Amino acid sequence: MKISVRNKRRSLLAITALPAIIAAVLYGLGSGSVFISLPDIWAVLTGGGDEMHWTIIWNLRLPRVLVGLLVGACLAASGALLQGVMRNPLADPGIIGISSGGGLAATVALVILPQFSYLLPAFAFAGALLSAIVIYSLAWDKGVSPVKIVLSGIAINALLGAVMNGIMVLNADRVQSVIPWLAGGLSGRSWPHLTFMLPYAVLGLLLVPFAAKAVNMLALGDNSAKSLGQHVERQRFFIIALASLLAGAAVSVAGLVGFVGLLIPHAIRLLIGDDYRYLLPLSTVWGAWLMVVADTVARSWFDPLELPAGILLACLGAPVFLILLKKRKLTR
Repeated sequence: MKISVRNKRRSLLAITALPAIIAAVLYGLGSGSVFISLPDIWAVLTGGGDEMHWTIIWNLRLPRVLVGLLVGACLAASGALLQGVMRNPLADPGIIGISSGGGLAATVALVILPQFSYLLPAFAFAGALLSAIVIYSLAWDKGVSPVKIVLSGIAINALLGAVMNGIMVLNADRVQSVIPWLAGGLSGRSWPHLTFMLPYAVLGLLLVPFAAKAVNMLALGDNSAKSLGQHVERQRFFIIALASLLAGAAVSVAGLVGFVGLLIPHAIRLLIGDDYRYLLPLSTVWGAWLMVVADTVARSWFDPLELPAGILLACLGAPVFLILLKKRKLTR
């Protein structure tokens, strides 16, 4: 009976995914300081429409929505992969230090080397990947256990956070430029940002389905996976590298957006179980949906102010996380 219920939920989530994504995209294109109706959106997308609406949609909202889709998909997929390979519900790009590596690199670019601020996405991407490599290296001792990676990641996260704060304190006159980026969000994101992250995001997302079997095996435990003929260390390294690639791509354009990679996999897991053949693709799609909706709400509900999406997600995500923890759903 339980299996039947999970199958129905999988089907429901899969069937509603595309309509939800389309609704989120239309919501993002139409909402803002200037409301654009669905007929006007359709007119613009088909080559007609008002010139002002055309400018707003094609130059401002459409690239931002597309970036949001990729950022949400990358963060949710990265979080699901890390939670599976580490067998830890708290594993998330932001918690284990991968996102902080990108944050530190971005802080350096914005505060210490402002002449290279145009290379911010490249700095953040390189910082996230380098952080993942350092964490993996520190955890290595004739093999890597999930516990060692999590502990190493938490320590590195704390260290990188302290360094970032130190840089901002010592350069207080320049700190204003980095605060919005550290808060996380899609303000000002346009076609160049989409162009930059697109190859990394597409490559990572195309590889995600191929990791499902390995994650399922590793979730059984190292000894069980080895007894089934799996190359545990090789697979773990591949999955962590893939999660880092996805997180780095997201951080490079959206800053330190939290809770997408933590909450979406949990929500999907509670509904359909731990089979990563279904968990990974569904987390990816619904993570994209959440990011676009959160960004649209953050920029349209507080007009004339624009709240960073990262702040909104943290305000909503933290209480949900605590409710799950209270009900002990995170430790099952």
